[in-house]
Amino acid sequence: MIIYGSLVSPFVRKLLGFLGEKNIAFELKGVGIGDPDPGFRAASPLGKMPAMEDDGFTLADSSAIIHYLEAKHPEPALIPAEPRERGRVIWWDEFGDTVLAACSGKLFFNRIVAPKFLGRDGDLAAAALAESEELPKLLGYLESAIPASGYLVGDRLTLADLAVASPLVNLRHCGSPVDIATYPRIAAWSAAILARDSLAPWIAKEDRMMARVQGG
Repeated sequence: MIIYGSLVSPFVRKLLGFLGEKNIAFELKGVGIGDPDPGFRAASPLGKMPAMEDDGFTLADSSAIIHYLEAKHPEPALIPAEPRERGRVIWWDEFGDTVLAACSGKLFFNRIVAPKFLGRDGDLAAAALAESEELPKLLGYLESAIPASGYLVGDRLTLADLAVASPLVNLRHCGSPVDIATYPRIAAWSAAILARDSLAPWIAKEDRMMARVQGG
């Protein structure tokens, strides 16, 4: 199986964590924004990452790929069968992808991607507005919602934890890490999730890459 994507994408990062937790073998093929790689474009007609090729079957979008793989490799279950827990996991996946990642993306794209990867100025005013107006509301909600179990749904790791923790790495890359004093629950929960064997080696590799990019 081939996964197309970039380590700095929160959606790719979420998928890599999922694959690691499932112990599914894969090859990561690095692609960037608008990459013309024919395999990537065949798997992702809109040019969005991640994309997958699995024995001739292609699919794009992290959540679509994850639901496909959950059905193909049901153990260990990262999307619960119990109706209420399944609903909550899907909600958190949506929150991570379309709310938190969208907000963190405004910071990351304008402060890092535009100047460092695309060679153009980012909209720093938009990044600052997202950081001051949008982000505190989202983190405040998340801080209040993390249960004592240390997992967002139930008493075990699920897709919910991977989906919501992943965008927090992008915040750290662009100088806006979660403040431990203000959000102690988020800080403890995310540190535990991101330190898992399924994610930690990828994040370490990503950190090294970002150090080179930001130092250049």
